Formats: sequence, structure tokens, C-alpha cells
Amino acid sequence: MAEKVKVAHMSEIEPLIGKKVIVGDKQIGLFLTEDGELKAINNVCPHKQGPLSEGTVSGHYVFCPLHDQKIDLNTGEVQEPDEGCVETYEVEIIDDEVYLCL
Repeated sequence: MAEKVKVAHMSEIEPLIGKKVIVGDKQIGLFLTEDGELKAINNVCPHKQGPLSEGTVSGHYVFCPLHDQKIDLNTGEVQEPDEGCVETYEVEIIDDEVYLCL
């Protein structure tokens, strides 16, 4: 069974601007898309370990700030021609508090 961990309040999250949170030994990036969906992925790019929360968000993708690798916020898959994957996390919002299911 997944553990729910409170990581932020919705007032701390801005659309299209990533937010880094740390849970245990994991760095996780939170992203509020332009259509209002909140996504969570591992914050470390699999190619050059760039901080994804500092990347540009467009649609359901984030672009690594170090080398522009495009990563799907729904699946964690790096888009071609690059390859790789980051872990995704389920997000729940309860009374404007953001919880990750780990």
C-alpha cells in the first residue's frame, strides 16, 4: 500500500513553474500544467542529472534545463531521439494540501 506524504500547499505551486520537494532521499519535481493538472516526477534528468524542476514546462512535458531533453510528465518517458525514463508519482490534493503517494 502506498504511503501518502504531504509535500506542499497549492498556494506554493505556480502554473508552468516547477517546484522541487525532497522526501527521504528522493528529489521530486511538482508541475502544474496549463490545463490545471498537477504532476510529479523524479526531479533528476536521466542523462546529465539536471534539475527538472528548473526546466521549461510546455503542455504535458518538461524540458531539462541542461540540454533540453523533453520528458513526458504523464509517463516519465524521455522523448525521441533521446531515451530514458524518470519515475512518476501519483498526486492527491486534499483541502489544498498536496500529497504524494510513494
